[in-house]
Amino acid sequence: MSRYRGPKLRITRRLGRLPGLTKKKSNKLNRPGQHGQGPDNNTKKTTEYGVRLEEKQKLKFNYGLTESQLYRYIKEARRRKGVTGLILLQLLEMRLDTICFTLGFATSIAHARQLVNHGHITINRKVVNIPSFQCRLNDVIAIKQNPNIRNIVKNSIQNNQIGELPTHLKFDSSNLEATILDYCDKVDMILEIDELLVIEYYSRR
Repeated sequence: MSRYRGPKLRITRRLGRLPGLTKKKSNKLNRPGQHGQGPDNNTKKTTEYGVRLEEKQKLKFNYGLTESQLYRYIKEARRRKGVTGLILLQLLEMRLDTICFTLGFATSIAHARQLVNHGHITINRKVVNIPSFQCRLNDVIAIKQNPNIRNIVKNSIQNNQIGELPTHLKFDSSNLEATILDYCDKVDMILEIDELLVIEYYSRR
């Protein structure tokens, strides 16, 4: 299954705020579809399976993953020692496209993926064009030495950076370089997610 390329506001109306997908807000308050138009829309009880499914969909759409990609991250998080839910979030946050978005290089994770695909991002002075690349501690992420691209990214940072940077990243705005100091913490994440429900969703697989 390929990545979702349909209307993004339709997804945010159903799942809530997804900063990695889009920053736009819909003027419509109801959920999409014929069942979201009734007066009892807010009183309908969602099943336990439905709640877990929606949390899984939040991760999938926010980070722009396919179902198979997300399941691979689940298996990797299970394999490692520690809290599976937190490890899953750390794996997703350490993706190169996610870090570029967090630094404000792009308006969305899809936009950040495009920057990486076009070879505008370097890690430790080497060009990396794989958006899913897993960054490591002490990696230095920078913009390629191209004046036009650097000017575009500078303007993007001014417009897109959301509040203060998370504590696991150190950013040098003069050189457009960021250093990964540590793994991210749940409190530093922009996305509001209950990762335990996602783990429970995949518990039978």
